[in-house]
Amino acid sequence: MQNDPSPLPHEAARTDMRRAHWERTRRMTLVLVSLWLVVGFGTVAFARELSQFTLFGWPLSFYMAAQGASLVSLAIIGFYAWRMRRLDREHPGAETRA
Repeated sequence: MQNDPSPLPHEAARTDMRRAHWERTRRMTLVLVSLWLVVGFGTVAFARELSQFTLFGWPLSFYMAAQGASLVSLAIIGFYAWRMRRLDREHPGAETRA
C-alpha cells in the first residue's frame, strides 16, 4: 500500500479557493483599516488645515471629530459586511474548514 501525501484534486482546488478567499479578505481588510486610520487620525493631525473648510456651517475638523469619523466608521462596517457576504458567495466552501 502506497501512502500518497499529495491531496486529492478536489482538495487542491478547495485549498486554492481558500487561499484566494483569504488573500482578497486580507487585502480588503488592510484597505478598510487604512481608511479608518486616515480618517480617524488624519482629522486630528490636520485639524488646523481642515478648519478652513466648512460643512453644514461648521468647520470640517469639528464636524469630522463630532460626527464624520463615526459615520465613516459605520460606512466601513456596512461595506465590509456587504463585501464579505458577496466574497463568500463567490468562493463557496472557502470560509469553512473540511
